[in-house]
Amino acid sequence: MKRKYFGTDGIRGRVGDPSVSPDFVVKLGWAAGRVLGQGDGSMVLIGKDTRISGYMFESALEAGLVAAGADIRLLGPMPTPGVAYLTRTFRAAAGIVITASHNPYDDNGIKFFSRDGDKLPDELEQTIEEAIDQPLVTVPSADLGKVRRVEDAAGRYIEFCKSSIPASTSLKGLKIVLDCANGATYNIAPYVFEELGASVVTIGTRPDGFNINREVGSTKPGALAETVIAEGAELGIAFDGDGDRLMMVDAEGSIVDGDALIYVIAKSRLEREALQGNVVGTLMSNLGLEMALRRLDVGFVRTQVGDRYIMERLKQDGGVLGGEPSGHIICRDRTSTGDGIIAALQVLQALSDAGLTLADATRPVERYPQVLINVRLERRVDVMSRPRIQAAVRDAETALGDRGRILLRHSGTEPLVRVMVEGQDATDVQAFAEQLAGLVRDELGA
Repeated sequence: MKRKYFGTDGIRGRVGDPSVSPDFVVKLGWAAGRVLGQGDGSMVLIGKDTRISGYMFESALEAGLVAAGADIRLLGPMPTPGVAYLTRTFRAAAGIVITASHNPYDDNGIKFFSRDGDKLPDELEQTIEEAIDQPLVTVPSADLGKVRRVEDAAGRYIEFCKSSIPASTSLKGLKIVLDCANGATYNIAPYVFEELGASVVTIGTRPDGFNINREVGSTKPGALAETVIAEGAELGIAFDGDGDRLMMVDAEGSIVDGDALIYVIAKSRLEREALQGNVVGTLMSNLGLEMALRRLDVGFVRTQVGDRYIMERLKQDGGVLGGEPSGHIICRDRTSTGDGIIAALQVLQALSDAGLTLADATRPVERYPQVLINVRLERRVDVMSRPRIQAAVRDAETALGDRGRILLRHSGTEPLVRVMVEGQDATDVQAFAEQLAGLVRDELGA
């Protein structure tokens, strides 16, 4: 379904662009209120990350939603999965998060959740888009929505995160470094892990509106690795700006990505007879994860890139676990969306139950060499429509054989083509990736 405004994960772009401007967000709020927030007692929750523009867009959403007659509850800075959880517990009509996730501070965006805490289906996003293109008509003054702030939102979510592992699991004696990316987890994650008994060292917990994801967080785990080593910690955990993904670092400073973390959780669930259905990955999941799960006799299937597609397949198969190498991990038996804090807690429970270090627990996942090159474009063009690119991909696939993969795909949130090559020989993988990326640049005018 072709959509005008929504991408794979809501609406996102540079602040001030046509679909990320105050006037558009007012209209978006109104349209969402018309579609999602109708009826007596309707309520919409709004949370945000720590970007300076979040205040502006929060006010714009308020204006549009109130004009449509929807009541609002403001959560303040809150991880995306926290908004999903609170939407369910408040029995709200919808939840909205103002965030651009792992992007820099001068980007922002809007994500939506249904009353069940799920991402909106394509059809509902299409209905909102159709409403955006209609004239904004304010309801009568007697029907205008009202706005209140939820003072205990952080505490509610902290308790929910803690409840995702058994009360018998204690983190006492474990030294952890947390990197909160100067984002939405800064006033949540430290309390969760400290209250469970861990000794916590923090970085990336001083947001100023401009430093979200700047040289910290799950996309820049170097600072975390250095701090883990300097502090002599057992491990480190890095979240992204809105807290729906994570990376980890072991005691030696080695970075552990989402694929390896999924394996740890899957093996633990399997041993406790709590793993249902297939584990779900994406086209970007490393072959090493697939092979490691195969040795456990655990089924593995791939979807398109994007957590909504992972969730759809999990529901279809009755599965409970899926995710992406980027660290977006869905534990469907715990919550309704990808949640960095809850996924980290499942890993720590697995390590505690097995008596293993993070390095030992992830050793069975032998990663195949994989190179990912992002090629920035001036405009979106179908990358596989060019005969030269098609021919080059075919030649590379023939050379790699059945132990390699090539994927060229457009980013759903940025003007990029992602060129991914994976195989057994690192030299060949690097050469093919550079060749294809160079060809994409030449052909598409990057």
